[in-house]
Amino acid sequence: MTITDALIAEHRVFTDLFDHIEGVLPTLTTLAEVKLLAALVGHLLQSHADAEKNLAYVALDHALKDKGPVERLHQDHHEIDASLAQVGSARRLPDACRLFKAAIAAGREHFQREEQSVFPLLEGMLERETLAALGAAHARLTVES
Repeated sequence: MTITDALIAEHRVFTDLFDHIEGVLPTLTTLAEVKLLAALVGHLLQSHADAEKNLAYVALDHALKDKGPVERLHQDHHEIDASLAQVGSARRLPDACRLFKAAIAAGREHFQREEQSVFPLLEGMLERETLAALGAAHARLTVES
């Protein structure tokens, strides 16, 4: 499995999780429930983002003269993290729900941006063996964490 295959598979899991959260969010009745769910998503996304940054983005960063695409992805990660942190700081349930929905939307947009522009770029720049080696490294990191 290549690194892009692994990351896309994780995107599918997150998309399913986001769908589920969007379905249950209106039924939650306490601020603590929303904050707990947002913290869980934040933790899971952090592991995913670490793999992207430390495996896929590093390879792109060395190969690209124009760092714009990689910088945009880093910016996406910071924005998603900030949105989830705001959920944790919210004082009212409606505000927390709104912020959580915004973080989910930003996550979906980020995944789409990666899959449509960055991953094909990565696949065009690196040999299949390199992509597979990065995928194996990702699998080892996933098992260890």
